[in-house]
Amino acid sequence: MDNFSTFIFREEYEKYKKLGDTLSNISDSIDWERFRVIISPLYKDNKNDGGRPHLDEIVMIKTLVLQHLYGLSDYEIERNIYDRMSFRHFLGFPDTIPDRSTIWLFRERLINSNCLDLIWEELQHQIDKLGFGIHRGVIQDATFITTDPGHAKKDKPRGDEALTRRSKEGTWSKKGNNSYFGYKMHTLVDKEFMIIREVGTSTASLHDSQIDLTEPGQTVYRDKGYFGVKPNASMDKTMHRATRDHPLSCKEKRRNKAISRIRSLGELPYAVMKRIFKGGHVLVTTIERVHVKNIFSCFSYNLYRLKSVQKAM
Repeated sequence: MDNFSTFIFREEYEKYKKLGDTLSNISDSIDWERFRVIISPLYKDNKNDGGRPHLDEIVMIKTLVLQHLYGLSDYEIERNIYDRMSFRHFLGFPDTIPDRSTIWLFRERLINSNCLDLIWEELQHQIDKLGFGIHRGVIQDATFITTDPGHAKKDKPRGDEALTRRSKEGTWSKKGNNSYFGYKMHTLVDKEFMIIREVGTSTASLHDSQIDLTEPGQTVYRDKGYFGVKPNASMDKTMHRATRDHPLSCKEKRRNKAISRIRSLGELPYAVMKRIFKGGHVLVTTIERVHVKNIFSCFSYNLYRLKSVQKAM
């Protein structure tokens, strides 16, 4: 984009901003430049070696955030960046708009490196510096992330060479009367600010209690699904579950009720990601690719939540 075109876009955006731009507020929550040094090693091209220059690192990470804030596919995010002025401004009016192939390859680069963990750690570091550290305990919970089962029969192999549209690593699980195919997102949420501090990904059939995101020194609140499994956290606030010949006592029922009031807050991020961000269903076929999407869904939620917390203070 030439300087004149950028000038025109910026002038038009200033008029649009007066009507209110949520993205502008979200973008100002953190220091994006601190992610550049993390993402740069993903690319080999430089001035000395030559090669086709890659797109700006901050543009790429912001593109993934935009994608998950609005629940868009790779094709849809590319088209919407061209179409929406607020998206262009969020990205800093880049000279080149990332296309769907570039976006896909960027996620693949994240999978094949340790950058994803470093990106998440940097986000948590910045959240702590803003004064939103963990002070009053955490809540662990999980939710289904569904995917298309495809048309293959249940017993058909689903390895890397399987010629099927069905997810290669997704599994079936049942909750109540409903069956789900795909994966699970496991989260550890700060009890005080409702900010996601840890993220895990598993297949749908893995029991919630098999994933522990807590650390020593923490107080964790969990539902009955985790009963009987001791966490790494120092203080275990897991709801009791009645077993055969061992019904809950009145004391245990009162304890469950007190924990439930707190534990239920851990479902807030899932409501935001599924209802507002239109998430909760993926089209990718491996657990690594689902995990990238889960990380950026939680990244986007944290930015969204930060603005709400900062506004309330």
